[in-house]
Amino acid sequence: MSTTQTTLARRVFAENRTPIVWLAAGLVINVLVYAFGVYPLSQRVANVSERNDTAARALAAARLENQQASGALTGKDQAITKLAKFYTEVLPRDLASARQLTHLRLAQLARMHNLRYGRAQSEPVIAKDSKLTQLKVELNLAGTYAGVRAFLHSLETAPQFVVIDNVVLGESQESQDRVELTLAVSTYYRSTP
Repeated sequence: MSTTQTTLARRVFAENRTPIVWLAAGLVINVLVYAFGVYPLSQRVANVSERNDTAARALAAARLENQQASGALTGKDQAITKLAKFYTEVLPRDLASARQLTHLRLAQLARMHNLRYGRAQSEPVIAKDSKLTQLKVELNLAGTYAGVRAFLHSLETAPQFVVIDNVVLGESQESQDRVELTLAVSTYYRSTP
């Protein structure tokens, strides 16, 4: 800086000393207010915002957990309802109904598919610690392969609750175009307490 510029700057400062001092004092006050007032408050606001975000995430997680628990209870209620419906509407009521379902229905299906209904035997099996009793049925049928196949398909797609446990298919001793079927099936019914 040259001497004329320095002299000019001193002269400007000397003539405008009061406004320059006030501006400098205002600048210092602004810096102090920012350093000791505004900045700490902005940090507190940032901390509050962060806590609010954390609380919002925790609330969303709690709501999701509540929905899942509520869904589990609803699912459990639906399962109980469906199980009760299964026991009352799908399964036979007692041993007599189970025998009617297996023996009578199987004989009707055999007749419908032109099969000869041979011997059939059944026995109830009570499982330990179970509310259900299994009725095992074993029967012999004879007829054409197409008839046996249609019979098995009808049995599998029937609305009655019958489980095919075992199928043994063999050649008939009577005729070359006939087959013999030994079939083991089961159904279940509620045990009487």
